Amino acid sequence: MKLSHLIATAAGVGHLRPAPGTWGTLAALIVAWPLHLIGGPVLLVIAILIAFATGLWATRKETEGRDNHDPSEIVIDEVVGLWIAFLPVSIGAAHVGADLTALWPGWVAAFLGFRLFDIWKPGPVGWADRRNDPMGVMLDDVIAGVLAAVLVILLAAVAHLVLM
Repeated sequence: MKLSHLIATAAGVGHLRPAPGTWGTLAALIVAWPLHLIGGPVLLVIAILIAFATGLWATRKETEGRDNHDPSEIVIDEVVGLWIAFLPVSIGAAHVGADLTALWPGWVAAFLGFRLFDIWKPGPVGWADRRNDPMGVMLDDVIAGVLAAVLVILLAAVAHLVLM
């Protein structure tokens, strides 16, 4: 397997069926846990930056000369997007010294919020997707991840107000 294919498919996860994007998102959530445990939100941000850069390169390589700008097996973009959506959970856990498992509602909100925005493609998410190029493949999930991160923060704020 070529390195670009390995990266683009998140070590082959993108070949799982049905719904490879959901499988890629789930795999990203599972990998977020050890990233947080090893290096907290700082390592997660570094991983996001590395995954974005290598994902953009791999997506360019894998779509070169193809009509389909966003084949379903490319899920590195979902990895980046989910990690962005999960970042408020990691920051919150590190800030208060909480065990990451105690913030399980944030995990669920990050996962569901990201999948919602990635599938629905509202506003800027759809704009990025319509670029029909490797940058658009990556950017639509980055933007969906940012929207999901905002949702996670808003839901956490509401939950804390209700529970106080």
